[in-house]
Amino acid sequence: MQNFSSVRPLVLALLALGSTASHAVSFTQNDVTLDINGTINGFYVNRESKSTNRATGASTTTNNSALTNGLLPGWINFVATTQANGQDIKAHFSFAPGINSNSEVIGLSNNAAAGGTGQGSPFSQIDTRNVYFQFGNNSWGTLKFGRDIGLFGRDVILSDMTLIGVGGTSNAGIPYNTTFGMIGHGYMYTGFQPQITYSTPTLGGFQASVGIFQPSRFAGDETKAPGFQGVATYDWKGQSTNVKVWTGAVSQSTSCSVSPCATQSYTANGFELGAKAGFGNFEAVAYAFTGSGLGLSTVGAQFFGGSNGAGNKTDSDGYFLQGTYKFGATKVGLNFGENKDKNGFALTGASPLNSIKNQAYTLGVYHSLNKYITLVGEFNDEKITNAADTNVDFKNRTISAGGIIFF
Repeated sequence: MQNFSSVRPLVLALLALGSTASHAVSFTQNDVTLDINGTINGFYVNRESKSTNRATGASTTTNNSALTNGLLPGWINFVATTQANGQDIKAHFSFAPGINSNSEVIGLSNNAAAGGTGQGSPFSQIDTRNVYFQFGNNSWGTLKFGRDIGLFGRDVILSDMTLIGVGGTSNAGIPYNTTFGMIGHGYMYTGFQPQITYSTPTLGGFQASVGIFQPSRFAGDETKAPGFQGVATYDWKGQSTNVKVWTGAVSQSTSCSVSPCATQSYTANGFELGAKAGFGNFEAVAYAFTGSGLGLSTVGAQFFGGSNGAGNKTDSDGYFLQGTYKFGATKVGLNFGENKDKNGFALTGASPLNSIKNQAYTLGVYHSLNKYITLVGEFNDEKITNAADTNVDFKNRTISAGGIIFF
């Protein structure tokens, strides 16, 4: 059976990034093959947070530790593939549970809200991230229907070394069952989104994907049109050198039926450009993006705080740099990222702000214990400068150690 030219399941990309291989359990009945693969991780995290009032110089330092998931939750994937009438067919659904618990009372169930009391909650901590099917071939491409990883911001998070670790913003683990890695510090989170996406065949290393996505009411209360995302990539592989470059875009329009914005519509746009190059055991990543009305990139979630509701869009930009080197079974790496937002929506409400800036770097060590298990140690240093919201700056330092298994 031919391989699909469309986006692989995220976990398989992670397997490749972690210098391991997929060891899925596979069953074949008649002409249908069912593959089962997944990942589990756990980390000890110690985090020191310091807040400083710029006006008075007064500061407060707190220190906390946790046993938590990293940037990935747990993940179990079920992937069915077959072929009919010249079409490669694939169906994929997954479940992403985690180990995080915000109940401080042993034996009580979790509460879905961060900082909850440990009382029972009707909300499940299991996230269904992949629910889609696709069909196509190497002649005309592939069509995908369902929920899968987005296109804008996809390739940079798949290139982030902290994807199999913790990174920063470790206190975000509850109730999301993940940390944020370098999300909000160099790039925005692509997310897993309902979509209908077309991907071209790979031609000489070039491939493009474009799709319509579930619309977001980032401003106003009407979404007459879906969201649009597209990405184009070029891969070149040599004997000891590999180069990948990509560019992507996202666009979403909304409008209002009531005041104060009933007389106009709003469009959010984002653009990205990235490159990854490997030379022997060394690999480098460079990435940048810009957005208008796309949301608070310092939070990391697309369309959160894209506008203040009165026409003022949030302007965002950021960049991400990373270098890694492999010494046998051990990879060491250093990355740095910065996101900056200005105008538009403030974290505390619909008031204008001058700027919010997030900067962070991560130093990481990733050791492949065997073909299944990778041991991880990271140090993350983060600085948050909030120019007009609270007049307070934050510095966070996170030390984490743990491991992840892929099967």
